[in-house]
Amino acid sequence: MRFLRLLATPVVFALVGASWPADAQAPSKVDVAGKWLFTVETSAGTGTPTLTLTQKGDSLGGHYSSQALGEADVKGSVSGQKITITLNVEVQGTPLLVTYAGTIEGGNSMKGTVDIGGQANGTFTAKRQ
Repeated sequence: MRFLRLLATPVVFALVGASWPADAQAPSKVDVAGKWLFTVETSAGTGTPTLTLTQKGDSLGGHYSSQALGEADVKGSVSGQKITITLNVEVQGTPLLVTYAGTIEGGNSMKGTVDIGGQANGTFTAKRQ
């Protein structure tokens, strides 16, 4: 009987391990691909740019369009619920790096901060269209 108990113990552990989800600790992937309407408030004013994002794994690409800063390609990344988006624009002949850093909320909205080349700082919210 003792031999059977010793033999059964590894089998029980193997079955429990096999049934445990392999990705139980892995964060779920957030998909932010699509069109987003941003509401931006900065020390230089407010705006409502549109971003169309593409996503490949954790890397982002896409296009930015606004009346204040014009058109630009974007790049960025997603890590868990955190998102970072950057783009290069020119304002009155001065090139600026614009950085959005925020948190994705529920997959269809996000919020965070924006830095316009150190010339203006503020906050943003965004909704998926």
